[in-house]
Amino acid sequence: MCGISGFVDRQLENKNDVLLKMINQITHRGPDSSGQYIDDTVALGFRRLSIIDLADGAQPLYNEDNRYTLTFNGEIYNYKHIRQRLIDKGHTFKTNTDSEVLVHGYEEFGTDLLSHLRGMFTFVIWDNVEQVLFGARDFFGIKPFYYYHVDDRFVYSSEIKSILEHPGVKKVLNEDTLEQYLTFQYSPTTDTFFEGIKKLPPAHFFILKDNQLSINRYWEPIFNEKDGTLEEFVDLIDTTMKESIQAHKVSDVEVGCFLSSGVDSSYVASCFNGDKTFTVGFDNEQYNEISYAKELSEQIGIENYDKIITPEEYWDALPKIQYFMDEPLADPAAVALYFVSELASKHVKVVLSGEGADELFGGYNIYKEPIDNARYRKLPITIRTFLAKLASILPFSFKGKNFLIRGAKTIEERFIGNAYIFSPEERKQILNVQTTASSPFEVTKPFYNKVTNKEDVTKMQYLDMHLWLAGDILLKADKMSMAHSLELRVPFLDKEVVNVATKIPLKYRINTENTKYAMRLAANKNMPTSTANKKKLGFPVPIRVWLKEDLYYNLVKEHFTSLIAKKYFKSEELIKLLDDHKNSKVDNSRKIWTVFMFLLWYNEYFGK
Repeated sequence: MCGISGFVDRQLENKNDVLLKMINQITHRGPDSSGQYIDDTVALGFRRLSIIDLADGAQPLYNEDNRYTLTFNGEIYNYKHIRQRLIDKGHTFKTNTDSEVLVHGYEEFGTDLLSHLRGMFTFVIWDNVEQVLFGARDFFGIKPFYYYHVDDRFVYSSEIKSILEHPGVKKVLNEDTLEQYLTFQYSPTTDTFFEGIKKLPPAHFFILKDNQLSINRYWEPIFNEKDGTLEEFVDLIDTTMKESIQAHKVSDVEVGCFLSSGVDSSYVASCFNGDKTFTVGFDNEQYNEISYAKELSEQIGIENYDKIITPEEYWDALPKIQYFMDEPLADPAAVALYFVSELASKHVKVVLSGEGADELFGGYNIYKEPIDNARYRKLPITIRTFLAKLASILPFSFKGKNFLIRGAKTIEERFIGNAYIFSPEERKQILNVQTTASSPFEVTKPFYNKVTNKEDVTKMQYLDMHLWLAGDILLKADKMSMAHSLELRVPFLDKEVVNVATKIPLKYRINTENTKYAMRLAANKNMPTSTANKKKLGFPVPIRVWLKEDLYYNLVKEHFTSLIAKKYFKSEELIKLLDDHKNSKVDNSRKIWTVFMFLLWYNEYFGK
């Protein structure tokens, strides 16, 4: 695992100094070594975390005649197979790394190289003959890639903080992204919080030639249900997952595994045949998964390392975490990932984790909504619309009010992903700046348009695979692990696993009793039934409790009344959110947290 940074800039004279500053900003991604390639046009930089071919895996790497230069961040799990194919075609390898198959593969296959890969990656390849820069991001967005393309300058990196070191990049807040963030709790589009800096979408590649940037999609998950019995799908899931887990263990260093009480990480831990698992929790028993993890670890004969995160540790780490995140993220579980990564990094360089299972196999509880409410939706739309309007104009809350309001909406109108923090009306109400941000439904519309003929649950999964997975789940997994120079691998997010998951009939994904139905049965073959059937928690964090305590209430209030807060928000509206929560009028914890994380992040990148 590594970090990459660089630029195409013919006018810049001190390329070496600038590149050095850029790669030094991401030393945490690769503390073992660094490398660079510089000519009159480009500068390619690299930081290395040594995992495969520890002695000879330094980058940049070149093809036989040095026409192509590669810098790469990630792992290619089928590299030995690709390597042999390329050797058979006459290519000569200088190392035993997975990285080198990319530069020879591009020489042999061109952009079609991407169809041969199985892994997680971002990389760039410079063709010094055609003066072309080619780059790509993996199928799901496990690894990040940011870029800045303004005028005749192209700057890129694994992290935004590195791009900001280039003297030609101006650091300006993108207020449109701030407004979108208030709804999604992350930045959901290809724009970032910095004007001009963008994200390369998952499963896309780019070609930069003569300062013209073209971006193309090279892969897409397609849900296409197949006939088969439940038993057949369960066996297929189990066989494919075990093969994926073993493929993701390819390494010249020890591999560990994160472990919560949920079925996803438990499935991986039960099958990975390693020696160490890692778990964190809190003093509050309701938010502590350590006992479950220790019990499972004992049953499968693996040593479990655990840590209790104190409230003081949690809150003290927040500014640092938002710095490593590059953009504000309001998911409280990011902090737990930070601490479990810190714990694991003391023992191993690589860990497996359970991200992606919910999106692929239908694991989120919200996915049950279309099934649970199917009978109500059989009522004529005129009746449901009348009840929704009546419920919305009533000035008081009552049980079922939200159900009635949502009952008149299509899935496209009511579901934007797993987080829906501020509605468009609510975010306008608290903002002190005017933006041109589109509605959240304009953000989700292009994805819904791709699955118009699918069931509502499948539509929800497809949307989450494209927005929530890359924007929240994988963002925090990468940034929090790499903050501790730890490589995190996700066996669920594998091409072969996806090929199975997208063929499973809806009735085997979700029913009235359970989510991830077929996958849980597959997991049950390898662990106790109680674990396989356990309701999803996923690093639960007691922020709603803490925000009612005077210490943390006052801490947040101080930020909500700061000059920065008043610049972007109506401070009195923020205090009302905080007070109503403290007085138990309504649970505003997620809304409070979303604003609070932005303010901490802003202070790290603009306030200092």
